[in-house]
Amino acid sequence: MILEGLLYAESHEWVEITGQEGYVGISDYAQHSLGDIVFIELPKVGSTVKKGEMFGAVESVKAASDLYLPVSGKILEVNTKLENEPELLNQDPFGSWIVKIEILDPKELDSLLTSDQYVSCCEE
Repeated sequence: MILEGLLYAESHEWVEITGQEGYVGISDYAQHSLGDIVFIELPKVGSTVKKGEMFGAVESVKAASDLYLPVSGKILEVNTKLENEPELLNQDPFGSWIVKIEILDPKELDSLLTSDQYVSCCEE
């Protein structure tokens, strides 16, 4: 499942834009590839992460994967619910955002994929 209206990174993170802020999570494709997620490492609120830099990690029963920020941003909020319930990323990957960010360079959004482009990326 891929939701329209979101922007996607080739590394399988999504971002939902709300003004100068954005919510970031992992795609259904990513959670399915990882399998049952059992742990998530969240960043510190207030930290600044550049586009493409690691902001956290997820571990599943079969793999560990770094999380990369699709656009440069300041971490405004983390979804602390995931610390005790990381499986929410499997159950509802689009409803379970990981971080809320202040978007520092809106021009970077132009390099992200639309839902149609992301479908093609996943098929390759």
